[in-house]
Amino acid sequence: MSDNQFKNRLEEFSYSLGMTISSNLIQSGIKKIDSLNFLSGFQDTFAGNRLKIPMDIANQILQEFILAQNEEESRKNLEEGSLFLSNNMNIEGVIETRSGLQFKVLKEGYGKHPSKEDQVKCHYHGVLLDGTVFDSSIERRQAAIFPVNAVIKGWAEALLMMIEGAKWRLFIPSCLAYGEQGAGGLIGPNSTLVFDVELLEIV
Repeated sequence: MSDNQFKNRLEEFSYSLGMTISSNLIQSGIKKIDSLNFLSGFQDTFAGNRLKIPMDIANQILQEFILAQNEEESRKNLEEGSLFLSNNMNIEGVIETRSGLQFKVLKEGYGKHPSKEDQVKCHYHGVLLDGTVFDSSIERRQAAIFPVNAVIKGWAEALLMMIEGAKWRLFIPSCLAYGEQGAGGLIGPNSTLVFDVELLEIV
């Protein structure tokens, strides 16, 4: 509950609705909006006022704008990823496989290699090239269990080379990650990803 920030439940509800809508937009990949025109369109629609843009045209504008935005972001991410991976090969200990996956061994293992049919228990920490954390079992303080053949290509390739107890840093090009589609609001199209992965055990 709020501590006297709102006068009544309607104000609380309205603010909460604004938070939820904004969060959903961010999750769907919308990076920025003109808040004044957003509120104007919201208010006109909700109040039944005459709309400045017909609804069918508005839907077309949304599709075209988001497509153009995604294409621009996709190109930018691809260029940044390519430059990063090229420079990354100059770092001592970084190895590149035939597929383009790069990795660096942080800790040697002691156990067995998993197979494609195995389930594994891992701790991991995933970031974008700018350091933004998009997923982390370490931050959740709970290791994840999943089939080797159910993860992105870069992960699967690395896991098959790792042994229990090993910890690697993975540098995964977009073609071995989520590609042109991206994944949610944080992982944009053609994003290169960096993971620290510790293979705890085959389960």
